[in-house]
Amino acid sequence: MLPDRKMYALLNRPQNKSGSKPLPVVIIGNGPSGICLSYLLSGYIPYFKRDSLHPHPILQRKLEEAPDVSILDQDLEYLSEGLEGRSHSPVALLFDTLQRPDTDFGGTAESVLTWWHETNRAVPHLVLGRNAPGGAWHSIEGSMITLSRGEWMGLPDLPFKDWLKQKRRGLRNNRATAEDIAQYYQHYVMKKGLQKNFRCGTVVTSVRKVSAESISNHTQKDLQENSDSLWNFNEKRKEIFQVDGFFKTVKGDKEPFFVYAENVVLATGTYDSPTWLGVKGENLSYVHHQLSALEEAVKNSSIGIMSDPVLIVGAGLTAADAILFAHHCNIPVIHVFRRRVSDPGLIFNQLPKMMYPEYHKVHQMMKEQSAACAGPYDCYISLPEHHVLSFGKDKKCLFQDKNGYQKVYKISMALVLTGSNPNLSFLPNNGIDLAIDSDQPVNPKRNPIDVDPFTYECTQEKGLYALGPLAGDNFVRFVQGGALAVASSLLKKANKNPP
Repeated sequence: MLPDRKMYALLNRPQNKSGSKPLPVVIIGNGPSGICLSYLLSGYIPYFKRDSLHPHPILQRKLEEAPDVSILDQDLEYLSEGLEGRSHSPVALLFDTLQRPDTDFGGTAESVLTWWHETNRAVPHLVLGRNAPGGAWHSIEGSMITLSRGEWMGLPDLPFKDWLKQKRRGLRNNRATAEDIAQYYQHYVMKKGLQKNFRCGTVVTSVRKVSAESISNHTQKDLQENSDSLWNFNEKRKEIFQVDGFFKTVKGDKEPFFVYAENVVLATGTYDSPTWLGVKGENLSYVHHQLSALEEAVKNSSIGIMSDPVLIVGAGLTAADAILFAHHCNIPVIHVFRRRVSDPGLIFNQLPKMMYPEYHKVHQMMKEQSAACAGPYDCYISLPEHHVLSFGKDKKCLFQDKNGYQKVYKISMALVLTGSNPNLSFLPNNGIDLAIDSDQPVNPKRNPIDVDPFTYECTQEKGLYALGPLAGDNFVRFVQGGALAVASSLLKKANKNPP
C-alpha cells in the first residue's frame, strides 16, 4: 500500500529547510532490525521476570542482582560476559537467551523477560523503508521455507508460533514460509502500535553531516519545548545528519523529501545488490541475478519442459531454491559452482539432514549427477569446481574446470545466484570508510561495518549506528540484540535512563 500525505508530516519538502527541526533518530530500513528497534524506542522496556529461572546459573545470578532495573539500563557487557552460542556478538547472545533460554538445546522454556510500556521513555523516531514493514521479506517468493526455525523469526513479546496458531496453521519441520514471515512483521507493527513511526515507499538517496547552526538558530530550543517530545539534549551538537530521498506517491510520482536527525541507524540489510561475476556478456537480457526471474519465466511460459537448460550459478541456499523450483517444474538445469561438493565450507555440509530434507536432496544431486557421471536425477547436471568464462549472444555459455579444460553449453536463461551486497550508495564513498577494512566494500560476512559491540555505534562516525547484516548479524534471532544495544545507547544520550 502506498503512503498517503498525512503519514509524511515529519518528512519535509526541499523548500522548507530553514525552520526544520531535527528528529532524535532516523532508522533507514524497515526489516526485522528496524522494527525491533522501533519497538524499543517506543517505550517498551524489558525487565527480568520475577520468579523466573534461567538455565544459565551465572546469568541468573546477575539478573537477580538488580531485578527492578530494566535490561536496557543495565551494563550489557557485564550481563553478556561468558555467554556462548551461534553468534559472535555478545549482546546478540544475551538478548536471544533472555527471550529463548534453551532453544539451542531443543528446549521450549519461556522468555525470562516481561515488558512494560513506559511512554515517558519513548524516543521520537522515524523508520524509512522501500516496502511494507518487513523489508526484503516481501521480495522473497512466498512459498520459500525459511532456513531458521519458525520461532527464531519472532520479535519481542509476540511469539511467532502464537501468531501462526491464530491463523490455525502450524510449522512445517519447525520452519515457516517467507509469506508467513512477511505477514507476521506487518501484523507486529500494527499490533504494537508502531505504524505512526513508519514511512513506507521511501527511498533514501543521501545521508550527510551538516552544520546544526546552518539549519535554524531556534531549532534546538523548539524541539526541547515540543510537548510531544521528551527528548533532552546532552550537549549542543555542532553537526547533525541530513537525510535526503524521495517517496512514491499513489500516482507513481517521486516526491523528494529531507529530514534532519541527531542520530541515524543503518538497518538496510544486504538484499539490495546481487553479486555479479564480472564476466563478458553478463549484462545480456537472458542473464539474471534473482530467483524471481525464473519464477516469472515459468509463469509466462517462456521456459518449459522442452526448453534448453537453465544455468544456475552458485552453491548457496538461493541457488538450491532455484534448483528445487526448476526440478518441481521439470525444467532442465545445468548447475555450476566453484567449490568441491565435499568442501566443509559448503552450507549443505553444515545443515542437519533431518531438519532440511529438501536441501539435503539438492546436495545429493550435486554429488551424484555430474556431467562426467550420469546419476538417477533427470534434467540436472552438476559441474563442481567450474566457473563461467563468458555468456554469448547466441545463449552459448563457456565454462572452465579446475584443470583449465573448457566446455560450451547452449542454455535458455542464466541465474547468477552467488550472494548479494548491501547498497550503501546513499553514504559518502558507499560506506567503505565505515568498514572494518576501509579499503574494501562493506560485506556482511567478510567486511561488516566496524561498530562498538555494546552500542553498535560506528567507530568511525559518532551518531551513526549499524544493525543486522551490515554489522555482521545475519539471522533474525540475533539482529535483535543489536537493536537492544542501540536503544540502550540512545536512551543514555537522551538522559532517559533512570538513575
